[in-house]
Amino acid sequence: MLKHLQLEIDHGTPARASVDTVTLSIDGFGVTVPKGTSLMRAAVEAGIQVPKLCATDSLEPFGSCRLCLVEIDGRKGYPASCTTPADNGMVVHTQTPRLQQLRKGVMELYISDHPLDCLTCSANGRCELQDMAGVTGLREVRYGVGGAVVDGVAGAHHTQAAKDESNPYFTFDPSKCIVCNRCVRACEETQGTFALTISGRGFDSQVSAGQNQPFMDSECVSCGACVDACPTATLQDKTLIELGQSEHSTLTTCAYCGVGCGLKAEMKGNTVVRLVPWKHGQANEGHACVKGRFAWGYATHPDRITQPMIRSKITDPWREVSWDEAIGHAAAEFKRIQAAHGTDSVGAISSSRCTNEEVYLVQKLVRAGFGNNNVDTCARVCHSPTGYGLGQAFGTSAGTQDFKSVAHADVIVVIGANPTDAHPVFASRMKRRLREGARLVVIDPRRIDLVDGPHVRAEHHLALRPGTNVAMITAMAHVVVTEGLANEAYVAERCDARSFAPWREFVARPENSPEAFEAVTGVSAAEVRAAARLYAAGPNSAIYYGLGVTEHAQGSTMVMGIANLAMACGMVGREGVGVNPLRGQNNVQGACDMGSFPHELPGYRHISD
Repeated sequence: MLKHLQLEIDHGTPARASVDTVTLSIDGFGVTVPKGTSLMRAAVEAGIQVPKLCATDSLEPFGSCRLCLVEIDGRKGYPASCTTPADNGMVVHTQTPRLQQLRKGVMELYISDHPLDCLTCSANGRCELQDMAGVTGLREVRYGVGGAVVDGVAGAHHTQAAKDESNPYFTFDPSKCIVCNRCVRACEETQGTFALTISGRGFDSQVSAGQNQPFMDSECVSCGACVDACPTATLQDKTLIELGQSEHSTLTTCAYCGVGCGLKAEMKGNTVVRLVPWKHGQANEGHACVKGRFAWGYATHPDRITQPMIRSKITDPWREVSWDEAIGHAAAEFKRIQAAHGTDSVGAISSSRCTNEEVYLVQKLVRAGFGNNNVDTCARVCHSPTGYGLGQAFGTSAGTQDFKSVAHADVIVVIGANPTDAHPVFASRMKRRLREGARLVVIDPRRIDLVDGPHVRAEHHLALRPGTNVAMITAMAHVVVTEGLANEAYVAERCDARSFAPWREFVARPENSPEAFEAVTGVSAAEVRAAARLYAAGPNSAIYYGLGVTEHAQGSTMVMGIANLAMACGMVGREGVGVNPLRGQNNVQGACDMGSFPHELPGYRHISD
């Protein structure tokens, strides 16, 4: 079995979180699972695979393919294991002669309307339909295949349906579609774009983009969630069609934005066949955006420099050399420059897209090798205000939550950020929670997509004037303090009373009221008060802020203001709350932790300490 196929097991349905458990028997094996777990997932956890096509553990169960039927002692019929919750005392059978017969009949119908080009199909060897035909023991199709004449009758079929090649990254081949709905559900549940639907009824049912449009004319954002969900060759990467199946893979991290999605590079030798989101990536959990999923051409672009080159002066052409010569030349030049111009004449800038190990070595080179502190990082313009502000408020520069925490938020406040454009995978998580009923406040001069999108809408949009962030957060704090909305018990237990008292006195002054700041921020006092009340009421309120906060002259002050507001309302220290910076790069936190600033050593120890 291929190495990269061994890493991930599909449990069929999502895990359920419950403190209560149920115990049952499946094929004679006892299994205990959290209450609400499906029979399919319980079986997989017991080491038993139930045939399936429409089920996958990244999507809610749908129950359409009818392959996962089981028998339950004492119950009539053959329920779908994906939609049937496990219960105490159940005795479940996944393999019986009757189930085998039913499953084979279902597969026979699927294959009767499916091209039999398995040997030349791009999904050959990694096709779930092909696998299930083998599992069910299907050896012949009595109804004919693709309109073949049987007993003088040619059945209707879809095997000649035309491909949609409009998308530059993937192909849609409806002739191979089994209408399992996984692509539609992925577009809805995982991405939240709702670009796909099932049009028609009965035998005429088919997957359609937009209003029966080509993919590129629809609302599709090319995130690839539908491609990852497809169990057949209906939706396939064009690079996979061109290059064939990969033979190994390696894990990597996307470097495009601050989410830091885990990706799996599927390869043939040193050639990348495709990138797919890693199911166990903690930031993305099997999802990606168009850039992370498809924009990896730079890895094999002919302009990419793969060999070290040196030149003696800027007018000379570059010449390729060995690594030993390049490293020796660089070291000699550093020494020459320092001898001529002093110890402080050289330095280094590290990248927040590099690993912790790499940025640690860069600062180590500068401090131990060059003998100075001339090291800096791009995090200075996006993270250092957070580092200072949260360090002052919480004693640590890190945000308080992970990305999954947003699933527990009741109120979400987005300040100076545009997640749908800048952090799209996190935005998908956030939009899912908003569709589930969470309420949204946007504080931004721009009318970003979240303010009034197709499927989410902000309850309050505080369109403040640029540069008035601190005035806005202070006005909100004024409302919390003067209207008795502060969580006094939380403050008494977890906050510094000596610091809280003067802060309370300051923000409560009349000159810090929403009415006083109305002319400054350009936002009506009534709207500010309503937003502040909503945030304070929670019960779980989370603040997410971006570069529209930190890349301002008052960035650190604003971060401290956000932290103070969160603490005053008791919105730190549990899931669904917190102060959460949305960074500019994928390892901003790690770069700073490793000592990439000139004034701080690894672990934020000041150079003067």
